[in-house]
Amino acid sequence: MDLVAQYADIMQVGARNMQNFMLLQALGKCGRPVLLRRGMSEAIKELLMSAEYIVAHGNHEVVLFERGIRTFATETRNTCDIAAIPAPNELTHLPVILDPSHATGKRSLVPAVSRAAVAIGADGLLVEVHPAPEKAISDGAQSLDLAQFRAMMKGLEPYIQLWKMSRPLAIRVAAGH
Repeated sequence: MDLVAQYADIMQVGARNMQNFMLLQALGKCGRPVLLRRGMSEAIKELLMSAEYIVAHGNHEVVLFERGIRTFATETRNTCDIAAIPAPNELTHLPVILDPSHATGKRSLVPAVSRAAVAIGADGLLVEVHPAPEKAISDGAQSLDLAQFRAMMKGLEPYIQLWKMSRPLAIRVAAGH
């Protein structure tokens, strides 16, 4: 971890390590922001408890990361739990970002899920992009090509503007002003 922390801007905890408490404790002392991915079978409360564990060990720079959960649905790679964006926002000050690529596993669904995420209050997105998705070694089916990414970002502009306008209001309300 020390070697990676020397060079990385942010430390990412994979979904399968979300409850690796020795790792979380070390991340609490690593001096780098942490991107904490929610496990496929983990409740939002468990994600928050893992984040709290990192914070309790000294690191207050934690970003919650939703990447889809396991359900009975077979139409998508995972099921995008869109409620996993506003629910943590009610319970914590930590930012929440969504990975629509892994949440759906389908390139065609990424723009719509991204719009929904931003509209509901996501602080950011992590989107798979590849210049030639059909040639990608992994995750090609969920990767946007450059033109698709450009079009998606242009389509997100109105939602981002609404998000920016609602953020100061939300902060004022929380502060009691």
